[in-house]
Amino acid sequence: MKFLSWKIWVSLGLIGLSVAIYLANYLIFRDAGYMFRLLLAQLGFLPISVLLVTIIVNQLLAHRARAAKLSKLNMVIGTFLSEVGTQLLKMISAYDLKAADFRQNLSSLANWSDADFAAFPKRLADYKFEMDAAAGDLRTLRDFLESKKDFLLRLLENPNLLEHDSFSNLLLAVFHLSEELSQRRDLEHLSPADREHLAVDLKRAYTRLIKEWLAYLGHLNQNYPYLFSLALRTNPFDPAASPEIK
Repeated sequence: MKFLSWKIWVSLGLIGLSVAIYLANYLIFRDAGYMFRLLLAQLGFLPISVLLVTIIVNQLLAHRARAAKLSKLNMVIGTFLSEVGTQLLKMISAYDLKAADFRQNLSSLANWSDADFAAFPKRLADYKFEMDAAAGDLRTLRDFLESKKDFLLRLLENPNLLEHDSFSNLLLAVFHLSEELSQRRDLEHLSPADREHLAVDLKRAYTRLIKEWLAYLGHLNQNYPYLFSLALRTNPFDPAASPEIK
């Protein structure tokens, strides 16, 4: 008996209390018919009680819990973009041969609605990026990622991120790119096959970065207009972007 969990003890106690109340009712009023009718009435309401409590109320509580967790996750994502992501987007865009064309898709970003932000991931999936590992400074990119490795590792220790698949995949893509670059002895004299391989790694990190960056901007646009304003003024795809208001 000592190995029973506290839930079992509580359940047994509540059942025993119910039996004791019904027994006391019978001993006092001696009306078994009324007790039976009352029991049937309570059993008839039981399915409705289950519907209200276990389905509707629990769903509302679960929705609020998910909203609170998502808010905390967005804070983590915002920290990542501020510390690493925005600068990394700017650096990797140098390897995108069609960056100027893609920039046109974001020309009216300040006027996007919530529906525009929600619909863009589908448009992004159809966009054809052309990455060239020889188009930028791989050593500078490697050194930047190396300098942020401790920060990225601390992000991976956050248990809440395990439930955010897209951001977890982004972190893994960034880590993989960092490891690929750190394993090369000479980043200035790569074989064509090696450049093509790194171009794939760059594209993977790049597309996932864009997706998370835009999703976060949509969150700011909906909830924090003042933070959205700063994000627009530090747009990594706008060469003329400046945090200073002129």
